[in-house]
Amino acid sequence: MKINNSINQKIDVVTDKPGAKTGKKTEQASSSAASSESVTISTLSSQLQSLETKVAKAEVFDVEKVSEIKSAISSGQFKVDADKVADGLISSVKDFLSTQK
Repeated sequence: MKINNSINQKIDVVTDKPGAKTGKKTEQASSSAASSESVTISTLSSQLQSLETKVAKAEVFDVEKVSEIKSAISSGQFKVDADKVADGLISSVKDFLSTQK
């Protein structure tokens, strides 16, 4: 992995020393440099913020479906299809193993 060499680049810093004379040119240069600096956020970042708000507002599960299953379990009408469960487990394991390679 390569590390960016930006840390080693020189940075021009203007410091005022006590007792030193400051000229107009130095003050003008520092004020024009400060006013020309700006920060922009990429469109990808704003899209990410938009998605975060949508996900935060979205429901994680279907409330109606959960209540239907809950009532079916409590009334004894809920049936588990063992073949579907086994197929789902096998499929999940295959997916997991294929991503590990």
